[in-house]
Amino acid sequence: MDRRKSLKSILLGGVASGLAVHGCNPKPEATAEETLAVKKYAYGRTPKEQEAIEELLSETFFNAHEMTTIAALCNLILPAEDGLKGALDAEVPDFIEFMVKDIPDYQPTLRGGLMWLDHKCNTEFNMEFIAASEEQQKSILDTIAFPDITVPEAERPLEIQFFSLMRNLTLTGYYTTKIGIDELGYKGNSPNVWDGVPEHVLQHHGVSYDEDWLAKCVDQSKRGTLAEWDENGNLLT
Repeated sequence: MDRRKSLKSILLGGVASGLAVHGCNPKPEATAEETLAVKKYAYGRTPKEQEAIEELLSETFFNAHEMTTIAALCNLILPAEDGLKGALDAEVPDFIEFMVKDIPDYQPTLRGGLMWLDHKCNTEFNMEFIAASEEQQKSILDTIAFPDITVPEAERPLEIQFFSLMRNLTLTGYYTTKIGIDELGYKGNSPNVWDGVPEHVLQHHGVSYDEDWLAKCVDQSKRGTLAEWDENGNLLT
């Protein structure tokens, strides 16, 4: 299995499950006006959610140097290669900037890890991480990229926790964009096909399907046809 397939396996195996899913409990009692307002939005972001997103986007957490370092890390973790796009094509650094503002608990780990990278690189090569060669950068990352899995994550060195979080965010950011989803070949949920009660069971009970009913309710000739909708959301086929 090559490196990229390994990263996909890590993602699909649940590595992104560490990302917190935040929600809020509904009010014990909602007014009729509030209930009506919710029903106006069948999909997408509610006005309140959109307002929260806009507020986060208006803020800045990482400085320019940190963002440049994050971009370098993202490119090392998931580069464009073998005709496939990489983390920078999917603007993953911007995703990570957003996530640390949405989940402030990530901030100390990521900022501290970025500081550790520069300190380590200065100690080893007398330069900041972004100024080092790719070979030098990888030599530093090799010391924190392969943790001892027998040690609980919370007990691992902070620099290892940092890289694990950075790797998780990079993969999550990439594979939840259109670019990443297309690479995975994910097409969404697909309905199963049920052919009805097996014939031998029907015979055992002395019953059968009405052919006229089957022809009317189940057009088997179209079972493999993908549904299509017009621009107004009306089903065409």
